[in-house]
Amino acid sequence: MKFKYLISIISILIFLTGCSASYKELSTMETNKPRNFQEHLLSEYKKRATFEAEEMHDWNSAKLYSEKALKSLETDEIYPEEISYWKLPEENINEIKIAYDNLMTIYKDAKKIDPFNLAKAISSLDCWSEQQEENWQTWDINSCKNDFLNAIHNIYEKISTQENKQENTNKNNNLENETKDEVTIVTKNENKELIQIIYFDFDKFNLSEVSKDKIKKFLNNYGSVINEYLVVGHTDTKGTNKYNLSLSIKRAEVVKEILINYGINQNSIKILGKGEESLAVNTPDDTKQPANRRVEIKKTN
Repeated sequence: MKFKYLISIISILIFLTGCSASYKELSTMETNKPRNFQEHLLSEYKKRATFEAEEMHDWNSAKLYSEKALKSLETDEIYPEEISYWKLPEENINEIKIAYDNLMTIYKDAKKIDPFNLAKAISSLDCWSEQQEENWQTWDINSCKNDFLNAIHNIYEKISTQENKQENTNKNNNLENETKDEVTIVTKNENKELIQIIYFDFDKFNLSEVSKDKIKKFLNNYGSVINEYLVVGHTDTKGTNKYNLSLSIKRAEVVKEILINYGINQNSIKILGKGEESLAVNTPDDTKQPANRRVEIKKTN
């Protein structure tokens, strides 16, 4: 019995030594202002490791974050831990799996156009999963989840903007080959529409608290200059046209309901479902693309 007890103590000491070694190496490392994806990863995971070690004294989590931070010095192929890594409560697995799939779908594009938010999303998803596995600090679960959702939504917006820029560049290049008395192209940027975009998970039409907060901030900033709202629902191309049209209307309806809850007169709100028409990011048919699963809130007057 004493021998088994001694072995257990030695095992724990070895484990803690490994934890403290990786964290000690990371904590003594000087970091400058991040300039690329790897440096953003290092910065984000270092913050997570420091919090777990210094505030929570959770050396298991500190070890994970420290090792991923140090690994970012060697490679830019850093991903969130796969769902099977975590022992998640059954009722939370699907939500986090959807988040993981969304992130992996836009990973390559995000690395090019928004490395900061990609690093934020990766580390936040690990944090969300880790806190959900422990399943007792609801404030930390929500904090990590909201950090992830904010980062991932920022990436969707960047991807959409990049797509529009490329389309406009192509149109302008084509226009140079046309005679001056032919069609004039007006881009979305030139229209300068007042617009708020809200994103949805695959095949879903419920809103996260982050999305509700975005709507609330939009109204606080611009509600006084808007008399009529147009709420337009969209989907990606996965699924049938008929199903996607119905889903896009449901998405518009749930946003309309939130606007009404925030005090907007229902008679001043019009909704429209576009289904998989008017894609933010052009994709082939039957393709999942998170940036296309959205509702646009527009000023119509």
